[in-house]
Amino acid sequence: MAPLALLCLACLLLLAPSRSSAAECGRNTSLAGHEADLRMSQHQLRGPVAVLDGCSFRVSSLDLLAGSADARWWRADGADLAALSRGSPAAPDPLNRTFASESLVFRLLPGLSWPLVPVLAAFDPLTSSLFGFVRLAASNSSSKAAAAASPTEEPTMFASCAQLSPRLRVRWTLREAANAIDVGLEAAVGSEYYMAFGWADPGRNVSMIGADVAVAGFTEEGLPFADDDFVTKYSECLLRGDGGAEDVCPDTFYDRRNGSTAGDASVNNTRLVYGHRRDGVSFVRFSRPLASPDKRYDVAVNATREMTVIWAIGLLRQPDLLRPYYLPLNHGAPAGTAYGFLTLNVSAATNGCPGPLDAEDKEDQGRIKAERQTPLVVTTGPALHYPNPPNPEKVLYINKKEAPLLKVERGVPVTFSVEAGHDVPLYIMSDAVGGNATARNMSEVIYAGNPTAEGVPATPTELVWLPDRNTPDLVYYQSLYDPKMGWKIQVVDGGLSDMYNNSVLLDDQQVTFFWTLSGDSINIAAHGEKKSGYIAIGFGGAMGNNYAYVGWVDGNDMGHVNSYWIDGKDGMSVHETHENLTYKRCLSENGMIIFEFTRPLTPSCSGRVECKNIDPSTPLNQPGNPTHGRPRPWAPDPNG
Repeated sequence: MAPLALLCLACLLLLAPSRSSAAECGRNTSLAGHEADLRMSQHQLRGPVAVLDGCSFRVSSLDLLAGSADARWWRADGADLAALSRGSPAAPDPLNRTFASESLVFRLLPGLSWPLVPVLAAFDPLTSSLFGFVRLAASNSSSKAAAAASPTEEPTMFASCAQLSPRLRVRWTLREAANAIDVGLEAAVGSEYYMAFGWADPGRNVSMIGADVAVAGFTEEGLPFADDDFVTKYSECLLRGDGGAEDVCPDTFYDRRNGSTAGDASVNNTRLVYGHRRDGVSFVRFSRPLASPDKRYDVAVNATREMTVIWAIGLLRQPDLLRPYYLPLNHGAPAGTAYGFLTLNVSAATNGCPGPLDAEDKEDQGRIKAERQTPLVVTTGPALHYPNPPNPEKVLYINKKEAPLLKVERGVPVTFSVEAGHDVPLYIMSDAVGGNATARNMSEVIYAGNPTAEGVPATPTELVWLPDRNTPDLVYYQSLYDPKMGWKIQVVDGGLSDMYNNSVLLDDQQVTFFWTLSGDSINIAAHGEKKSGYIAIGFGGAMGNNYAYVGWVDGNDMGHVNSYWIDGKDGMSVHETHENLTYKRCLSENGMIIFEFTRPLTPSCSGRVECKNIDPSTPLNQPGNPTHGRPRPWAPDPNG
């Protein structure tokens, strides 16, 4: 019995910490039952948060587009950049994948309790990127009534949702006691598109004629709108000479009085509540009455019966002097994609929208392509639609566009005319946050700029930056002193001739060889037609005793660059070497293969064949130096 008693004692000792932990978790329960909605900042984050006990919480129907591997639940004393920077992880679970309407329970990290988590955020600390947050106000009351306060509904949250097309959804919350229904339209479309939704005339067969619809979208300035429209014909709004209107027009157009182009505003019964553009998705929330006082152009919504609704998406017409509204153009075809009908009972709660809406093009900022000898004017302005919240009130503008995506080409100089102020020096670097990464104990690579790269419109400073073949595909322009004022620079390959000082067309006239001497190294590139799947370049005076460099793309679209020594004319004479090649790159595009690499002129080794150097005094375009530009029988088999 003694061994059994010892075993039981051991079990009790093992259980003791977990019981203690559970007791500790249950001590702070003043917020138990508290619920609040997550406020969306980006990545289509949605879901109500409920506090379960002193150290755990549940998120119901969690929607989130995948962020980075570093995204996680975060605790802070506020939702601004400074507060989040002072914060720390709240739970161990990563938020590094897409969540599709999932209900999950999360546990706070050991030692944490709700008084230490006034703000719970989905946050990526590496890029200081806020996906969304919820405020959890501490309560000193021990009563459950105080703790279980009514949930706060965010404008992106609704009771029900229906998928209208692959790109369009409608969300709604019925407020029957207030004679109202709140409707949210969201679509994975460009900002130049409208979203239309409304109720068909119940006195007709399924038709858009006589329908009462709301047309929602965004102005050129990025401001949301929602207008109350009425449909009389299947065409664009037409203003007649007698003052009337027909087709698809705002209700106010049908009741213009005394020659006014604006019409009677009292018949506009659609009230804009909220709107935003996030992740390439348009979202607009509006409210309308169930039973409208406008009996001519509005359809009464029966809250308990099935009714036919109509919807459409299409391009917007810009306002003009005669029509001071953004008006819908013809949506076109096909049905089910550009327009459609649905039978809907608004009192029947449903969630027919599994997961977040995922747009193909999530980059919603303006785009600017840098051109040779054309300066980019850098100023500052108000942050209206900054793409990576949280952000300061003032951000960088380039050519009058707020924090645009800048596209540059390797080998093409980029000139900035910096006029953002003496306190906003510009620099190009590897860190997405900027504002001097070393102050945040982070590392960064600076490609251009310094504290003197500042100026004002009267005395601008010129900053010239030359992206080269070693510049990463993605860098950032930022202020040296203040974080998150700039945005992304997409670095793409221009012509190789812009990136290298020398080139020669090889003997078959289909492969071009490029090189640049740089101190004690040489940068080499070649491109040619993709015939046998690889390109081989050899250095030497004959087929034997050659150095060869081979670039190829395998069946998984993975590029490779290898070095070889060739001492004969058959396959057995091709030997792989291990030269110190850096910045290796090989890709296939548009029927061509391109490969690049850098190697030292004098390798720091001895005794091996690859330790021999390329003689920098011999011009590479002389006959007998670059000897091969197309696949030969002696070339190595890239699949071997």
